[in-house]
Amino acid sequence: MNLQAEYDNRARVPDSADILARWSRDAAAFRTTWARSHLDVPYGPGERERLDLFLPEGAAEATPLVMFIHGGYWQALDHRQVSHFARGLLLRGVAVAVPSYGLCPEVPIATAVEQLRKLAAMLCLQTKQHVYAMGHSAGGQLAAMLLGHDYSRFSKALGCQVVPGAMPISGVFEIEPLLGTTIGAGLGLTAEEARALSPRFLPPPGGELHAVVGAAESPEYLRQTRDFAEAWGGTHEAIPDANHFTVLDPLADPDHPLTIKAAGTARRLASL
Repeated sequence: MNLQAEYDNRARVPDSADILARWSRDAAAFRTTWARSHLDVPYGPGERERLDLFLPEGAAEATPLVMFIHGGYWQALDHRQVSHFARGLLLRGVAVAVPSYGLCPEVPIATAVEQLRKLAAMLCLQTKQHVYAMGHSAGGQLAAMLLGHDYSRFSKALGCQVVPGAMPISGVFEIEPLLGTTIGAGLGLTAEEARALSPRFLPPPGGELHAVVGAAESPEYLRQTRDFAEAWGGTHEAIPDANHFTVLDPLADPDHPLTIKAAGTARRLASL
């Protein structure tokens, strides 16, 4: 198997550069036009520990809350390039926090996991609600790593239910296959470290898991999504005709079944 070809999504999708450029334009426009937004809010001391918080129009502060984590193979992108994917959830009455996190090789993946776990604890304490974790690509792995964690070390008031559910989208749940590729070169991981950060091989944490992938993605992405969901006792689906980038398009549409499902789950799991 050619693992480089399986995991190099920018090479697999001929117009990926155009799609990413469109994301940046659409996200910038969304950030300037969505009225109820708090932009570039620091949540930690790191330069990239910043988030945008978008609130539904006309809703109370205590609304269901989703954390949407960007992708980029832990080495690229930030929260300002995916803001517009909050639109569908917002129009369904769900607040959306969109954070950045430290990138490799400046910080290891384990540090990014820790940053986002701390953020989840902060959001839970501030809003008095659970956080529903969503993320794309590398963000899918990070979202999975939030599920079922014991957050009591951040506050005695918290336990394992801070993040009771997750919807990773086109996630990477086994990192070891990347290590021999150009993508894995910047991660600085040994095989043992890669496995320890691979949700597929961690004990199922409980909670509610629904994994999503594009039906037009590589066989490895399809396999990883299926194997991970089955290992953790969750569900999975493939979005018809979607590649690794267009798989996010449904989230801008409040009436798409994926957005409706995510909003409904976030609402159901919100109460502490």
